Amino acid sequence: MAPDEGRRAPAREKDDRGTSSQEWRDDNKNEEGAAEDEEREAAARRAAFFRSRSFRIAAAIAVVAIVVAALLWWLHARHYESTDDAFVDTHIVHLSPQIAGQVIKIYVRDNEQVHKGQPLVEIDPAEAQAKLDQARAQQAQAETQYQQSLATEKGVEAQAENAAQDLARYRSLQTTAPQAVSQQQLDQASTTARNTKAQLAAAHAQIASGSAQIEVAKAQVAAARLDLGYTHIVSPVDGHVAQRSVAVGNYVSPGQELMAIVPLELWVTANFKETQLTLMRPGQPVTIEVDACPKEELRGHVDSIQRGAGQAFAILPPENATGNYVKVVQRVPVKIVLDSVPKDCPIGPGMSVVPTVKVR
Repeated sequence: MAPDEGRRAPAREKDDRGTSSQEWRDDNKNEEGAAEDEEREAAARRAAFFRSRSFRIAAAIAVVAIVVAALLWWLHARHYESTDDAFVDTHIVHLSPQIAGQVIKIYVRDNEQVHKGQPLVEIDPAEAQAKLDQARAQQAQAETQYQQSLATEKGVEAQAENAAQDLARYRSLQTTAPQAVSQQQLDQASTTARNTKAQLAAAHAQIASGSAQIEVAKAQVAAARLDLGYTHIVSPVDGHVAQRSVAVGNYVSPGQELMAIVPLELWVTANFKETQLTLMRPGQPVTIEVDACPKEELRGHVDSIQRGAGQAFAILPPENATGNYVKVVQRVPVKIVLDSVPKDCPIGPGMSVVPTVKVR
């Protein structure tokens, strides 16, 4: 009886496993069917929602709102012209010495604000002072020689006058009393008169030469005085020091750049497209956004519009008469003057800005 039960047990286990697998498949089918039913119901609800009156009203309102917003934006934007091809500009002053010499003192630091006439650099004045002293000595010598020439002229002038009077007297006597004056006396008087006249002319020439020498000496003194003044370099404008390259002890030469001064007077050069210039005129107000100071909005106005596109002033301007021509919208520089510059915004030449011009 035990062996029979052992043989029948596996069959029962198989039947049990078969029954369990069938139930599992049935359960899965039921779950999948329920999910499909839920998805169909959700799709039906979405379709009903999109077909509903409330959705259509909301969609219509949204479309109208977008159209109105776009229209308002266009109505507002057509009054303004803007560009991001713009930068802060000014005429940077490059300082160079006008005489050679050794730098003995520097009065300013990098990026320091300076005022017109403020001392910047001192060059050793010893050589320039020596040249000035020498020029003054030469002027004094020329003036002394000139005074001597004047004194000589007076003596020669008196001698010439006496000689001329003697000659006139001898000639008068020869006419009235020929026996009273010999020909030798007359000739000697004539020779003396000619010599003294020549000496007087030489004295006049010497005086003229002395006067010219004085003028030359004065010019040399003035030049030496200028050279001495050039040893003291001052700021020509109000501004800020930039790119200082000189140090105490450097030997500098004329034309060598020592530093640059960025003036306080700044403006914006904006390169607008030529199609943006239709309504742009000088005097129109401008708002300016500065990349370095995003919280600051500067105010300005259009000062002038350059007569010609930027490419016309290039080193190699285009030659459109040759080859195939493709029209490209050009950019024209517009100068925008700042009405005020905020103190806390360190703007300077080359910095990017975005100007917006109110053209209507």
